[in-house]
Amino acid sequence: MACLLEAPLRISVLSEVTATSRHYVDRLFDPDPEKVLQGVIDMKNAVIGNNKQKANLIVLGAVPRLLYLLQQSSSSLELRTECAIVLGSLAMGTENNIKSLVDCHIIPALLQGLLCPDLIFIEACLRCLRTVFISPVTPVQLLYTDPTVIPHLMSLLSRSERTQEYITQIFSHCCKTPEHQTVLFNHGAIQNIAPLLISPSYKIRMQALKCFSVLAYENTQVSLTLVNVLVDGEVLSQVFVKMMQRDRPIEMQLTSAKCLTYMCRAGAIRTDDSCIILKTLPCLVRMCSKEHLLEERVEGAETLAYLMEPDVELQRIASTTDHLVTMLADYFKYPSSVSAITDIKRLDYDLKHAHELRQAAFKLYASLGSNDEDIRKKITETENMMDRIVSGLSESSVKVRLAAVRCLHSLSRSVQQLRTSFHDHAVWKPLMKLLQNAPDEVLVMASSTLCNLLLEFSPSKEPILESGVIELLCSLTQSDSPALRVNGIWALMNMAFQADQKVKVEIVRCLGTEQLFRLLSDPDTNVLMKTLGLLRNLLSTRPHIDQIMSSHGMQIMQAVTLILESEQSIEVKEQTICILANIADGNTAKELIMTNDDMLQKVKYYMGHSNVKLQLAATFCVSNLIWNEEDGSQERQDKLREMGFVDILHKLTQASDPNVCERAKTAMQQYLA
Repeated sequence: MACLLEAPLRISVLSEVTATSRHYVDRLFDPDPEKVLQGVIDMKNAVIGNNKQKANLIVLGAVPRLLYLLQQSSSSLELRTECAIVLGSLAMGTENNIKSLVDCHIIPALLQGLLCPDLIFIEACLRCLRTVFISPVTPVQLLYTDPTVIPHLMSLLSRSERTQEYITQIFSHCCKTPEHQTVLFNHGAIQNIAPLLISPSYKIRMQALKCFSVLAYENTQVSLTLVNVLVDGEVLSQVFVKMMQRDRPIEMQLTSAKCLTYMCRAGAIRTDDSCIILKTLPCLVRMCSKEHLLEERVEGAETLAYLMEPDVELQRIASTTDHLVTMLADYFKYPSSVSAITDIKRLDYDLKHAHELRQAAFKLYASLGSNDEDIRKKITETENMMDRIVSGLSESSVKVRLAAVRCLHSLSRSVQQLRTSFHDHAVWKPLMKLLQNAPDEVLVMASSTLCNLLLEFSPSKEPILESGVIELLCSLTQSDSPALRVNGIWALMNMAFQADQKVKVEIVRCLGTEQLFRLLSDPDTNVLMKTLGLLRNLLSTRPHIDQIMSSHGMQIMQAVTLILESEQSIEVKEQTICILANIADGNTAKELIMTNDDMLQKVKYYMGHSNVKLQLAATFCVSNLIWNEEDGSQERQDKLREMGFVDILHKLTQASDPNVCERAKTAMQQYLA
């Protein structure tokens, strides 16, 4: 019987709650304005800290009525302010609450409310707007829909400490794109926010700092302006340096370090400036140590990785600061069974976010090892590092997989590591698995790493070849993403280098001539260059040249003609003439050039070209065509003499470039022999 009683009991409790909530909503429609005001105040007290009550009131339609009262000019200021406070409280609930509020057009209503001269009402509207905008479910674009909003918010900054805190918080959360940065910059964000860095309120100083970090991120215009800003007679970079001092709150130290990092990366501060080397970098390394909270360690490592990514000197300094390389190894052991975390909530949070630490460590290792051989050695010798990378490649989090493969890519630039660590840990296996099914950003990085593993001195090249990688790479060349097409063709190019005939035939068969020629007219120059590189590697050693040209000669010659006649760069044309020179080295293949007068005229034209690289390649081609020790060389020499090649060669023996001069002399000797 007890079971039967339970269900009706629950329903009656629920209907009671709904009835109470209904009573609050009904009072909003009372004809007596005083009773409406009291109803709103009672509602305010009822929803504080009560998410269930908030959800009920939203479901029962309280929001449209509150917004109506807030916008009515006949409502008293006190009522309008109380409505804004209740709406702010409802926004403090769940993400669903925020979605409902946004769907009811709360943002335009509150922005309109900011035009009222009353400061207390303005602050209530701003507080609610702040709560709505800091939610991840709110489309930030809503702040920029009406072009008058940003300048009006700027004008409200000076009204009170509360307006300063709320507006800077709104800006720091809603500045997500270069367009947003430009709008804020053009409306005087820097001049208006800079004085707030010395506000007596910590909250305001912090929000102002956050504004500068999002404004400066990858923005040269903002960063160059910030360098010249004075706050209370002191340059801004020095204000940031002071905010990084150890006695300041960690959040402040980190955000100041981010500001200086972004200004440095945008080219406004030199990488060898003392505020970077002696202040920012050590501060970020400090953030990576054990005693900091998980999110501080993550942010510290990721910002440091970004700071030194393009600069080898900063990488060297960081690698010897505070044992950073070994310190990062702790990121993989966290939280350990002996973690000194007594706060259960904290432990729960850390367990759920431990993958972010691994991601940050991989990113930082990738940045550290991107240039220097000694640092890479140090990283791979850190305890179980290669095993950690290998397990990172198969983690459930895409971000960790991406960071792990980035790290692997960075280390794969080392000949030494390719020959040792990569081989010992058979890294190619998990990498191949990753390539089977991954999002594009992971695929780009993984295929880029594979290109390095396929270099001729890499011991992984053979087992990768045997694993059927050719089909996979050929499919990448058909991708819509230029980066994936480049990597697919690049890997095939590396694979074809000094490969045996079987591999080359398999590449041509699998890629198909149609796709090969489609790639030769690819709009992306990198794809075209790598395809020419592949063709050049396929057409090396005489038997291979003759075999490929006997089956695909017509199409290859056609593609070469098209490229030489088009508006391509010097590099593309040089690579194309080098392919011709390889064809000219074949026994039977050279006839495809010799019987094509149009092609011979092109070679002749490039011998007299003003660019030395093109002259050199064309002269090399002629040299191969007239080489003495080969059958039919006399007839070929006679034909080229008739066409005026000897005169050009003679001129080139006097060329100012020593390489061209030498190559022309070698060719002339074939006539004299």
